[in-house]
Amino acid sequence: MSMTSTTTGLPDRYRPIDQVGPDEPTPTGVIQCWRAKDRVLNRDVAIRVHTPAGPAAHAWISRALTAGGLATPALAMVYDASEGTGDPQAPGGAAYVVNEWIDGETLAERLSRGPMPDREVRTVLRRLAEGVAEAHRVGLAVGGLSPENVVLRPNGLVGLRAVPAATGTIDGDIAALGALLEACLTGLAPGSDAHPLSGPSDLLALVRRARSTEPGQGLSSVAAMASLLAERPRTGPGSTSSAHQHRTEPHRDDTDSSWLRRLRDRRPEASPAAAEANIAADGEAVRLDPHTMPPVPRVRPVTQTGAPLSAAALGGDTIDAGSVAPRAGAYAVPPVAPTRRHGAAEEQSWTDRDESFDVLADEGYGEGYGDTGYGGYGGPPTGETDVDDEDGARRHRAVVIGLPLLALIVVIALAWWVGSTVLDVTDSVDEVQGSTPSSSSSADGSAEPGGTAAGAAIPIVTAEVFDPFGDGEPENDGDVPLAYDGDASTAWSTLEYRGSPAFGNLKDGVGLLLDLGESQSLAGVTIDSVSPGATVEIRTADEPADDLDGFTPAADGTVEDGAEFGFDEPVTARFVLVWITGLVQSENGFSADIAEVAVNAAG
Repeated sequence: MSMTSTTTGLPDRYRPIDQVGPDEPTPTGVIQCWRAKDRVLNRDVAIRVHTPAGPAAHAWISRALTAGGLATPALAMVYDASEGTGDPQAPGGAAYVVNEWIDGETLAERLSRGPMPDREVRTVLRRLAEGVAEAHRVGLAVGGLSPENVVLRPNGLVGLRAVPAATGTIDGDIAALGALLEACLTGLAPGSDAHPLSGPSDLLALVRRARSTEPGQGLSSVAAMASLLAERPRTGPGSTSSAHQHRTEPHRDDTDSSWLRRLRDRRPEASPAAAEANIAADGEAVRLDPHTMPPVPRVRPVTQTGAPLSAAALGGDTIDAGSVAPRAGAYAVPPVAPTRRHGAAEEQSWTDRDESFDVLADEGYGEGYGDTGYGGYGGPPTGETDVDDEDGARRHRAVVIGLPLLALIVVIALAWWVGSTVLDVTDSVDEVQGSTPSSSSSADGSAEPGGTAAGAAIPIVTAEVFDPFGDGEPENDGDVPLAYDGDASTAWSTLEYRGSPAFGNLKDGVGLLLDLGESQSLAGVTIDSVSPGATVEIRTADEPADDLDGFTPAADGTVEDGAEFGFDEPVTARFVLVWITGLVQSENGFSADIAEVAVNAAG
């Protein structure tokens, strides 16, 4: 489309290319949007021109200046704005707002292929709501929240073009986000004719709350909507999936109040008595109090006498009392006096034990403890096996006495051999005065296990992306091993950022966190890069941390080919953070890469 007279009042810096989207009528005029080229910075921008210029566009330009202070990937950045002089023929006479140009597929184009999956719906609407919530925090109602203005960026983020709209209200933004959520679930444009609305129950309730105009039923803020979308769907063994619910309960009205009750429901755990009472006959699981022991099923006593019964004959819930050692209560063994292995005291202790076992035998509880019925002690002397017992005792004493003697003889023999052979050979060797200790020993003669030679590269056990200021999107996490694989032709790189080498003014930096496995003495770090020029900081720590302040700065500088970042003095640490603070020009923006990183050991 050729340029029209509405663009003649723009500064010479901006060259319109073609018009984007339909005209936007406003109470004060008409806004047209153009894709243009910024000749100074050599980048594409979106220019929105308000006709007429001057005082009629004042309110819109004021809103744009407020939006210029925002920095969120969900809203197109405002680069420039002017109220104009009202003369469309003079350069700078038009009223215009210059926005960031967002590449990607619009939400309207995506929905033309059908509804979006539930997980994608939650992600897109959450990110968009978080950006709108940032605008609401500074008192700016965004407006213009339509599928035609929402763009799905190639890197997985979401952006809103035309920021801000000519007019808007905070309640209108909440309702518009609800309409977008409904459109994503149905694949139809907001405001279409009656159509079935299906999907997870929490999303359906969220649509109704966002679009509700009844007092006390609507959402309080866009931030609340973002928080609800960030929660994971609550599923588990006792829950039913939303799809199953809609198949089995097509006419169920999942109202907002029931939805809120489920979110807030905290049912008390069942008491032990109630849990035991609710045990099913077929053995189904029963929810128990976590601080109590599980209920014990009732046991059917065995009344049959004679031959021992098998487990199958007893049944799963029947226990043979003769097969269980008595522990306490009526069947407990009476206290036994401590055994003293000398004189009459020893005889007394055995007498007490024999009496205890006699009590058990008389009561009929000796079965199951061995053939003798005395719990494995062999029973008292009967006169029939006394000879065998005496022979066993003699053998036991022989073993107890013989083994220590044999060990003593072996030790004496080894000592004699060492004294007569090894020491003689050592004495025959002339000791060289002033000789240097071997490399395997330290200065005082002690070995240094696990040490690494000074200047040598310490093996990196594992590494991961450290992105405390990010929005949760992966930063090429799968390529991290390429940064220390020994091949300088492969590299890990950041995402590409537009607008500024300072990560597009979206965050302070991103880094690689290297784990050396254990604390070691470090001298510095060496970094190779395919595209040198990025600025980095080297930080260290003994323990991993979630924020940047948990790591101590050790060195900084610019990454060149084989750049060495030496520490002023050796640092003992396990974790090394290569923190990238500035990017370099790339094909479509700004990025940085690490082809090889090595951590050098200190001397």
